[in-house]
Amino acid sequence: MSNISYAPEAIATPIPVGQLIPWAIFGGLLLLIALYFVSTEEGAMRMVPGMEVHEFVHDGRHLLGFPCH
Repeated sequence: MSNISYAPEAIATPIPVGQLIPWAIFGGLLLLIALYFVSTEEGAMRMVPGMEVHEFVHDGRHLLGFPCH
């Protein structure tokens, strides 16, 4: 066996909070849009005509406990 020592060349630097906040807001908005389509995209609050969105998220709706019929 050879004696190999690990000497990292790159040192990890922390991500500044100022750079992380816009990505956290963007991710939160995407999650809210997804939650809207899974939970309320049907009936009186419908934004997209037809039942395509309802059928696309149907199983996810039941998995998360939202009733739909």
